[in-house]
Amino acid sequence: MDHPKSYRILLLGSGGREHTLAWKIAQSARCSQLFIAPGNGGTGSLGINVSLDPMDFAAVGSFCVREKIEMLVVGPEAPLVAGIVDYFSQHEALSQIMCIGPSKAGAMLEGSKDVAKQFMQRHQIPTAAYQTFTQANISEGHNYLGTHSHPIVLKADGLAAGKGVLICTSHEEALAEFDMMLDGKFGSAGTTIVVEAFLSGIEFSVFALTDGKDYVLLPIAKDYKRIGEGDTGLNTGGMGSVSPVSFVDAAMMEKVIARIIEPTIRGIQTEQIDYKGFVFFGLISVNGDPFVIEYNCRMGDPETESVIPRLKNDLVELFASVHNGTLNTQSIDIDPRFATTVVCASGGYPGDYRTSLPIHLPEAHPDSMIFHAGTKMTDSGLVTSGGRVFAVTSMGDTLAEALDKSNSTAKEITFEGKYFRRDIGFDVEH
Repeated sequence: MDHPKSYRILLLGSGGREHTLAWKIAQSARCSQLFIAPGNGGTGSLGINVSLDPMDFAAVGSFCVREKIEMLVVGPEAPLVAGIVDYFSQHEALSQIMCIGPSKAGAMLEGSKDVAKQFMQRHQIPTAAYQTFTQANISEGHNYLGTHSHPIVLKADGLAAGKGVLICTSHEEALAEFDMMLDGKFGSAGTTIVVEAFLSGIEFSVFALTDGKDYVLLPIAKDYKRIGEGDTGLNTGGMGSVSPVSFVDAAMMEKVIARIIEPTIRGIQTEQIDYKGFVFFGLISVNGDPFVIEYNCRMGDPETESVIPRLKNDLVELFASVHNGTLNTQSIDIDPRFATTVVCASGGYPGDYRTSLPIHLPEAHPDSMIFHAGTKMTDSGLVTSGGRVFAVTSMGDTLAEALDKSNSTAKEITFEGKYFRRDIGFDVEH
């Protein structure tokens, strides 16, 4: 009997999402060797950390040739938006490597809010009404803001590390922020601004893996962006997540699939966009109807840490079927239990915070998985290296049981200034 082929795999990225993907990839019989670039203090136990900048395509390519890499998995959005998949396809020595991630054209669904909005308009995908402005039509922008109801949402068009979205509650605030954004508040990400109607409802995240023609759905999740309990304070990269989400029932998913997912995948196909990777649908339920807030061209973080542990399938097998065009033969097997993720952050985050603080992890944590996000290994041991330091994920038969486990493990992790929200999942029925 033929054994399925196993692959030498390079995973790009260094956060909690990448530690989770590395954890899942390393379990696969179809992974013969795993490299993570640059990785973090946790990924080194699952494969070999490589000191490479994911944005240095030439260096990544040289490494792939040298190490005979057969599959490249791109974790973060920046290399995808910058065109790493196109770089590989255009270089003969790299063109046979399976790339899990969309081409630049596909990644622009995240890389430009305006591109995404136009795509949704072309394919009749429900989203908030909007207008786009630049310095060239700034006076039209002022007029539009003057006649628009509030609250109103201002979005920097480009990548702004999750910080380029402002919800303004008054005409004065909207005008002031609009001018500051066009004046460089978010750097080059804000040279174009998308102004859209505010949608009131509850948000959730849906993830598809697609080969550009067929798709499979991964577990649904909800993340928590605000630093403070009760969803207060500044926005962060995400302080926790839960999966599944009780209010997303079969009837809601039917609407999501028919109105959003299938038109999106059809749109990718009809526009001949090379897209072999994840599509993240950031959705909001408004009176029981789903609308798209945003697309991402990769898995979310910290949603990955709740979604991937519930996926029973071999992830490398799924990636191979994306490349081979056999995704339609795959069926997804999901653990019915709840997964909850609680993020341990550095004191001061998302503002100024200290790094290189020594970390002490509990000896045994059988009830939880501790995914590293902002850590690095030094000669003197494990230290902090980012704002979000760990993502603690636990499984349970109920949401409350899973949360109890995550919170109790998070309490046992020690580093100076550690902070975590104890109320993740507070707005979802327990």
